[in-house]
Amino acid sequence: MGFPSCPLTFRMENERLTTRDVRMRGFAERVDVEVVTDFLAGCARDLPSESVGLLACVGRVLAEEVRAEVDVPGFARSAMDGYAVRGEDTFGASEYDPLRLTLVGESMPGHPFAGTVGAGQAVRIMTGAPVPEGADAVVMAEVCEEDGDTLRLADAVAPHKHVGVPGEDIRVGTTVLTAGRRLRPQDAGLLSSIGVAEIACVRQPRVQLVITGDELLPPGTRPEGPRIADSNSVVLGALAERDGGVLLPHVILPDRPEVIADLLGTAPADVLLVSGGSSVGIEDHAPRLVAELGRLDFHGVSMRPSSPAGIGRLPAVDGTAERFVFLLPGNPVSCLCAYEFFAGPTLRRLGGRSSAWPHRRIRLPLARKITSAIGRTDYVRVAIEEGRVVPIATSGASILSSTVRAAGAVIVPRELEGMPEGAQVDVVLYDDEVPG
Repeated sequence: MGFPSCPLTFRMENERLTTRDVRMRGFAERVDVEVVTDFLAGCARDLPSESVGLLACVGRVLAEEVRAEVDVPGFARSAMDGYAVRGEDTFGASEYDPLRLTLVGESMPGHPFAGTVGAGQAVRIMTGAPVPEGADAVVMAEVCEEDGDTLRLADAVAPHKHVGVPGEDIRVGTTVLTAGRRLRPQDAGLLSSIGVAEIACVRQPRVQLVITGDELLPPGTRPEGPRIADSNSVVLGALAERDGGVLLPHVILPDRPEVIADLLGTAPADVLLVSGGSSVGIEDHAPRLVAELGRLDFHGVSMRPSSPAGIGRLPAVDGTAERFVFLLPGNPVSCLCAYEFFAGPTLRRLGGRSSAWPHRRIRLPLARKITSAIGRTDYVRVAIEEGRVVPIATSGASILSSTVRAAGAVIVPRELEGMPEGAQVDVVLYDDEVPG
């Protein structure tokens, strides 16, 4: 099916998962978070490159280095407003004994002086304009005075003063940007300055949101009766775009295995994010379908929340390579947590970006202890109050509002059974600003 080879332990795990249906039975065991993240790091590679127009390249990742094919500037240009002269003609000029030169024309940006500056001559020149042939310096306007076609200079200027030489900014043949760089606005400006109109960038991963559940209404719909408005697609879509993904139209599917299987088998996406149907309930069809259609590499992770998360791969369709599929729990906090640990880093890696979490971190003391369990990774929502980290008093994975109240999260690694009051902890911030 075109899947890259993976370590034997992963292949054996996959073979075991394809034969076990955990619905209404529960997980016999759960894999460590680090095993899953290492597996994904070993399987995900940069997507192929594509040509991107200059005006659309900011934020994209370069697929190959860029070398300058021209000098910038390509001509000697004035560094200020003034007069182009031969430097040696100005020696001896002073405020008490100004020199007189003949003004023979002007040089403007885009409209150079057509002649040659001879001995005793000067050309009016503006910043950025070509320095005329024969001239080798620019004298500042502030020390000059025009009187008809006569220019009086009250100060001398050395040859080459206030003149930018060809290649002063960029020389032909220079590597100006290297592969793997995420382009900034100033990078795009530099590319424009050397005449680059199309840039080879890593293709952005296409993302298919697959939202499942008979109880779901479209996002933004008022909840009614036993039905609830879908919020996971809103969160996941924004996170995927943050991580460089291009969203395909998302769908809300009923809990019918044939409908879910059809979309999993045909979606032309690099990454499928399946929200809901990932656990051990009777209508949690997605894990079994992924195992039947491709490979279910992991199902059940030793973490809180998000323990029912799953990771698999599906065969290529419509020119894609293998397709990664992430089974994200339907509970909103679990969905967010599983995305940040597994799907987000994979999306960024496929698009050529760093797989590291794109969050600011801050180190502060705990206001009260965090309780965990050895062997399990915990994602703990926290607030920051008066410079201390306060765990939010809820463990419910369905309480989306807890992430709104939170300033960020503390990750408790599996080797710890908790963190005591007063311990210095790293907070993964949801925002760039540090709350009070």
